Amino acid sequence: APALATMSPSRRESLLFLNFNQDQGCFACGTDAGFRIYNCDPFKETFRRRFDATPAGGAGGGIGIVEMLFRCNILALVGGGRNPKYSPNKVMLWDDHQSRCIGELSFRVEVRAVKLRRDKIVVVLEHKIYVYNFSDLKIVHQTDTVANPKGLCALSPTQGNTVLACPGLNKGQVRVELYDVGATKFISAHDGDLAFLALSLDGDRLATASEKGTLVRVYDTSKATLLHEFRRGADRATIYSIAFAATNEFLACSSDKGTVHVWAVPRSDEPNASETNDDEKKAAEHASSHANGPMRSPERSSEKTKTDAVLGVANAALSFAAGFLPANLGLAGERSVAQFKLPDFTKSLVAFGPEPQTLVVVTAEGTYYKVAFEYDREGGQCTQREFARFMKSEMQEEEGGWGAAEEADVTDAL
Repeated sequence: APALATMSPSRRESLLFLNFNQDQGCFACGTDAGFRIYNCDPFKETFRRRFDATPAGGAGGGIGIVEMLFRCNILALVGGGRNPKYSPNKVMLWDDHQSRCIGELSFRVEVRAVKLRRDKIVVVLEHKIYVYNFSDLKIVHQTDTVANPKGLCALSPTQGNTVLACPGLNKGQVRVELYDVGATKFISAHDGDLAFLALSLDGDRLATASEKGTLVRVYDTSKATLLHEFRRGADRATIYSIAFAATNEFLACSSDKGTVHVWAVPRSDEPNASETNDDEKKAAEHASSHANGPMRSPERSSEKTKTDAVLGVANAALSFAAGFLPANLGLAGERSVAQFKLPDFTKSLVAFGPEPQTLVVVTAEGTYYKVAFEYDREGGQCTQREFARFMKSEMQEEEGGWGAAEEADVTDAL
């Protein structure tokens, strides 16, 4: 664009926002000069929009949020950066076919996030969430939340199961709105503050992580029950993203530790540990009575009796706990079946690729990775299939290079 011609040719646009669309087939970038859309696999820039610069010659079209609606021409934009294109308190509905805004929603405070589906627009503020009809922009629902500076919210995109997940009014609590059945569920997901929320494509599963970042938990949204617990690691970490595979058979997450973890999610028809069978119940009753018996006559207890009593109480406690633990959950949580180590400890987002057992990872440094993983409960191998840079200076783009051409076709077994 002519208005940006005064910028230094070596200058690279600053990345303000990065996120995948609903089906993980594209990702959107908001920059200090506009926005861009990329196809995930095969990797390709689909289009970009640059907005007018400031009179001083700097970038004047800062976009802090770009929310796609699958691959259609309608996007939700929110201004951001030092010179925002629009007010950070407004959501602008952009029609890229017409290259103009066709609607807007205004608020008194800064917009933290926007989520779209074909019939709904969800706007997230720090203490409140509003839900609008897409067709006429009329408000249909609103709810208060605990302080939510990250704009945590998840919205199922598929028709037939309209599910919204957001923070509740208490620390670590998730509110789940099941709009199609008119029900609200509350889940006490974590003791600490929430760090990330993700819904499966069908809206049946919810994944959560806390600020501690050591565990990822998966819940049934219709029943608000814990199904699985996955361990990322023992050290605290900041969770950047969580994603379900389209089939719900895998779950992935990225964090500030620089490692992308992949877990195998057991099928819902596999045996559920919460459904204690008759033998387990009998064992619990036996253990309980065995534990209580000797305590009524301590004067006759021997060392063996005391030991049996202690073991009996422990067995009873474990059997009792089995009624609340999810299926296939060990006390430490299921460990990942595959890991991909990023070369830099930068902010990264992960999604599942269209090919089976592939990942797409994009980073705040403007880098793209396509990764294949092997499913192995003992520790699967990840292989880097592709690498590219999508944030480059104008000079690099004019030369047609990726800014790291020598790395672009490297395939490394990690």
